[in-house]
Amino acid sequence: MKGFLEGSRAVAEVIKLVKPGVISAYPITPQTHIVEELARMVANGELPAQFINVESEHSAVSVCLGAVATGVRAYTATSSQGLIYMSEVLFNIAGMRLPLVLTCANRALSAPINIWNDHQDSISVRDTGWIQLYAEDIQEVVDLQIIAYRLAEDKALMLPVMVCMDGFILTHGIENVDIPNQEQVDRFLPFYKPLYKLDPDEPLTMGLLADPDYYLETRFALQETLKEALSLIPKITQEFAKVFSRQYPGLIEEYKTKDAERVIVAMGSVCSTIKEVVDELRAKGKKVGLLKIITFRPFPAKEIYDALKNVPKVAVLDRALSLGSFAPLAAEIRAVFFGKNKKPKLISSFIAGLGGRDITVDSIKEIFRLLTTKEKTAEFIDLKPELLKEKIDV
Repeated sequence: MKGFLEGSRAVAEVIKLVKPGVISAYPITPQTHIVEELARMVANGELPAQFINVESEHSAVSVCLGAVATGVRAYTATSSQGLIYMSEVLFNIAGMRLPLVLTCANRALSAPINIWNDHQDSISVRDTGWIQLYAEDIQEVVDLQIIAYRLAEDKALMLPVMVCMDGFILTHGIENVDIPNQEQVDRFLPFYKPLYKLDPDEPLTMGLLADPDYYLETRFALQETLKEALSLIPKITQEFAKVFSRQYPGLIEEYKTKDAERVIVAMGSVCSTIKEVVDELRAKGKKVGLLKIITFRPFPAKEIYDALKNVPKVAVLDRALSLGSFAPLAAEIRAVFFGKNKKPKLISSFIAGLGGRDITVDSIKEIFRLLTTKEKTAEFIDLKPELLKEKIDV
């Protein structure tokens, strides 16, 4: 099916095709349209699943934990404070090696209350053990949902996956989208048959107490499995390309970086704006490019190093901030260039778009302009000086 679809509607349509047996979610802006549409599908008999209404996001993801633990494919979606409210259970799901898929409609965190887009919510749960994939446009959101289930349920992995889409920009934006047919999805994503599940006939324990003699090894096992995912993700995206005739690099995307003298590193929908600026500046003879991070967890350090090692000047654009420290993506990109036989690189850090402030073509041009021989650290773009002079009551 091809047509102009709202991002949230497109997500609901593709989730219907992956056939979850249980859906549980609590509505929160800007995620609401996704689960509203799925609830309608279940109520009308279009989707043979249980839609379980709950009183909170914590309960929603707990229901999904129980469903996957008993061998049923499940789905949930959330945003902002809802994701943070889930955080206790997110750690449990990863630690129990349960392949749940969650769509995060990225939104700023309170206070002050803000319902618009940045990446502070998903970045804040980056250490839960979930794989995190970031989409640039609605088509990519749709495709990453299918890839996420194939990845999560791979017997070599068995870990949850979070697909991150920019709130309002992608959840409420309308684009021309290709929704695959059921036969394609079934060919790429087999029926879910877990390696283990809770079953009274074959009792086992999940999420048991691990004392100091065992806990360290469980975290080591998670870390090693996430490392293995770095080689598995490209293989799965290659399989996806064969079935759906759309190619995805999987970990990162290089856009005109091969001869670039200045490159911006970014995630999410802002990459479309950066590509537009890159094309404009290239037409004027400027050697600029974009490195788009698709897979943020596990972090593809080798691929990033190879893409940037010959670029003289690099800017990292974050839509999140680790308060009291550095911008999170920038800190990790810088860490890539420290170590044996690695030459430290000039990497500047810029923060923009927090709370949904527009990142315009002019914003991107300003970042390229500021990429000089002097490194910038957590420099904010598009601040309003007149507001900084006032005492703002938050």
